[in-house]
Amino acid sequence: MAVQAPIGTMTRSQTQRRRRIVQTAAALAVRGGVEAMQMRSVAERAGVALGTLYRYFPSKMDLVVAVVTEELDLLEGGIVRRPPTAATASGRAVDVLLRATRGLMREPELADALVRSLIMAEVKIELDVRISDLVWRVATGNLEGADATDEEAAEAGTGVDRESTGYVLVGSLTSVWIFELVEILKGRRDIDDAERRLQVAAERLLASF
Repeated sequence: MAVQAPIGTMTRSQTQRRRRIVQTAAALAVRGGVEAMQMRSVAERAGVALGTLYRYFPSKMDLVVAVVTEELDLLEGGIVRRPPTAATASGRAVDVLLRATRGLMREPELADALVRSLIMAEVKIELDVRISDLVWRVATGNLEGADATDEEAAEAGTGVDRESTGYVLVGSLTSVWIFELVEILKGRRDIDDAERRLQVAAERLLASF
């Protein structure tokens, strides 16, 4: 059984190789969706052996997750550079969730594959935790360290309090968002509909912020 290489233990060249693989997979997905992300094609275009690819990504779903994670990294960076300006916590939270929705929906097949993996628990990914952490920081005005590692955030005193009532409420809002994302992917909602529903949920859940 292939075991995914831990990112934190990679050398510089291994990190660069991993990034090249992810970028190659993303480029294939842009042109042909998830079906185009065949492991052999990704390996050939990235210039690595197929066995090397499987060492970094034991399954195609692991590769899909990596591509979507890149999108989340871009989202977090964008939020730090251009924070939501709404006067209320609910407004800022909805801003973050809509940016995440638009980012994911640029490649709906990838988003669909990711949501399916969340539902079926095919891979270990904490999309909901990452989004909840970001929304919590924005809602509480605690964006400092939002793009840092958990260790760096803890050292800076900006760690997310996941045991607090406020965080639980934010987590509930994230659950609503994931459901709305599923409805968009099924064609039952458009983004404007989802935005209205998220605003209602956020106003109720984050009223005490």
